[in-house]
Amino acid sequence: MASTLSYRPKPGEIPTNPGVYRFLDSDGRILYVGKAKNLRARLSNYFAPLHTLHERTRRMVTTAAKVEWTVVKTDIDSLQLEYTWIQEYSPPFNVRYKDDKSYPYMAVTLGDEAPRVIVTRNRRIKGAKYFGPYPKVWAVHDTIDQLIKVFPIRTCSDSSYKKAMTSGRPCFPGQIGRCGGPCSMKVTIEEHRAIVDDFVAFMSGSDKRFIKRLEARMREAAAAMDYESAAGYRDKLQALDAVLNRSALVLTEDTDADLFGVAEDELSAAVQHFIVRGGRVRGVRATTIDKELDISGPELIDQILQRAYGSALPDDIPRQVLVPSLPEDSAELEEWLHARRGKRVSLQVAQRGQKADLLRTATLNAQQALMLHKTRRTSDYTARTKALTDLQEALGLTEAPLRIECYDVSHLGGTNVVASMVVFEDGLPRKDQYRSFSVTETTDDTDSMYQVLTRRLAHIDRDEAAEEAVDPLAEGEVETSRKRPRFAYRPQLLLVDGGKPQVEAAARALRDAGHEEIALCGIAKRLEEVWLPGDDFPVILPRSSEALYLLQRLRDEAHRFAITHQRKKRKRDISTVLSEVPGLGSSRIRALLRHFGSVSALKQATPEQIQELPGIGPRLAASVHAHLATGTESDSSDG
Repeated sequence: MASTLSYRPKPGEIPTNPGVYRFLDSDGRILYVGKAKNLRARLSNYFAPLHTLHERTRRMVTTAAKVEWTVVKTDIDSLQLEYTWIQEYSPPFNVRYKDDKSYPYMAVTLGDEAPRVIVTRNRRIKGAKYFGPYPKVWAVHDTIDQLIKVFPIRTCSDSSYKKAMTSGRPCFPGQIGRCGGPCSMKVTIEEHRAIVDDFVAFMSGSDKRFIKRLEARMREAAAAMDYESAAGYRDKLQALDAVLNRSALVLTEDTDADLFGVAEDELSAAVQHFIVRGGRVRGVRATTIDKELDISGPELIDQILQRAYGSALPDDIPRQVLVPSLPEDSAELEEWLHARRGKRVSLQVAQRGQKADLLRTATLNAQQALMLHKTRRTSDYTARTKALTDLQEALGLTEAPLRIECYDVSHLGGTNVVASMVVFEDGLPRKDQYRSFSVTETTDDTDSMYQVLTRRLAHIDRDEAAEEAVDPLAEGEVETSRKRPRFAYRPQLLLVDGGKPQVEAAARALRDAGHEEIALCGIAKRLEEVWLPGDDFPVILPRSSEALYLLQRLRDEAHRFAITHQRKKRKRDISTVLSEVPGLGSSRIRALLRHFGSVSALKQATPEQIQELPGIGPRLAASVHAHLATGTESDSSDG
């Protein structure tokens, strides 16, 4: 592979102005669109030596056949042009929205002679005022059912309205009390318009005014002994309470803001968009994103905001937008939002207080959504079948790897070294066959991996030999309920967490054990690249590959299981070592470990360093130091 690209522009050809650039393939298809404040500085990053590029960036620039750019006057113009081109061309290497579904909204058709309230997914009704989005259609209908008890506005269709106004007879919904428009023959057009205005004002956040008005009227009716009217006002208050209880007050009543919670890994991201109006969460949008290139969190936020507001109506853009981190061009984004809204928009990171708490809630929801998205893909039968087939093709296997074992090594500063083995069969976890290992003496992670696999592979021959020793045709009683040995199942594929060094260590263990027939690969977390033994370059699975999702989940599960075992081992060390020190209670043990990080690090500390902790005097510090010094041998053999 050449170290440079043939289509690289000559020095000085790329301008230093702001602009938008695009990479194209040999057929003229746009692969990637990006913007830059300085085109020369940004594009020079793509034309660095290929071996220094992120693996996925390298795949994009080597797929491309040329690069073009367009100079613009301002950074705002580049932002707008980037958004326009991404929407028009859907470049495969830009972030892609997996579940960009349309959400149901409540809309009030203010452009009509007699406005009506409807449930719709169409965001382009002329003159309509929208509220939402809502997670489900039934939630919108339920809200409307409650509100028309207080604000009886029109709900019938346009054809029913015209027929009623022409004939002078109420529309059918009006006859059964489901429509309060002029077509019900109960109000005039002007009176109905006033009720519609109140409906819109309530939904826009001015809820206290109506509640206070109804409470006052209820008290007046009760004082005048007009209990029937008082009961009617009470029912209306209950209806308003039912609506408000669905969107609890989370911020101050004058707060209009959008909050974006984001959770991401190397390939995907989940976004939870909380829409807060009048201090209440009025709507939530959930989106899952596929990432192709290695983009940072702030760059992803930039793309998310462009997507959220690029085609938004001015009323949909709030006064304040809260994000986990500010993009590099946050000032330009503020100006862009200002221009779209017609009023000032503040783009901020929530640092503390109620807004920060709500942003953490949005982020937690995003984390759960990302986990659910990946789990559903892995647990789906069709997706699992495709994952195993794709994995077979990518690794050049003779059969699909129905049983995969994944190994990960975990330690704390070189101490408490443990390893995990997780098992997936037919693409699903077999938690009853998970195993953990303690590694007492090792030089590094590769040596730990070699030791663990050697110990595991030794059981294959041993357990299979034990099974062969049972002759089902022999005379006498044959035990039929005997459990299969725990390591007897031979895997079709071993997966290790790591890159080339870890894979080579695992390959050496397979050779030494005489089991080179078992396939092997490793997955490196930083670049999500798949390494095979003996290869100088990794296998790059497509971003949307089901096989890559399966390998990711195996790796993440092995890492989780290893960390869990490692923490348990640390707790055993605490009980067997530090608890034996006279005068050292559980609270001081926790303080020591928080300060030094581990028992091993504490062993290296001097009495003076131990004494620096509050509550530990010279005598106790000397006692801790002496006890750890004498207990080194027994502690190192733990596990």
